[in-house]
Amino acid sequence: MRDILFFDSMLTPKIITLVYWLLLVAALVSGLGMMFAGGFGSFLMGIFTMLAGAVGARIWCELLIVLFKINENMKKVADQ
Repeated sequence: MRDILFFDSMLTPKIITLVYWLLLVAALVSGLGMMFAGGFGSFLMGIFTMLAGAVGARIWCELLIVLFKINENMKKVADQ
């Protein structure tokens, strides 16, 4: 708890993991909604939405995590 209160540990990477799972659920729900909304074209768009949403969420969250990893490594270099 002390690490979080005095900013020795980053809280945001943990939050990003939660956001990633929420984005996956949102992609799944929206894709399923599109799949069962209408004809065959909607079915294919629903599958595409689920796949693109999952990949997009993963890429976005990984980029954010990379920023925090760079920060951690820069702190290590500065401490040496």
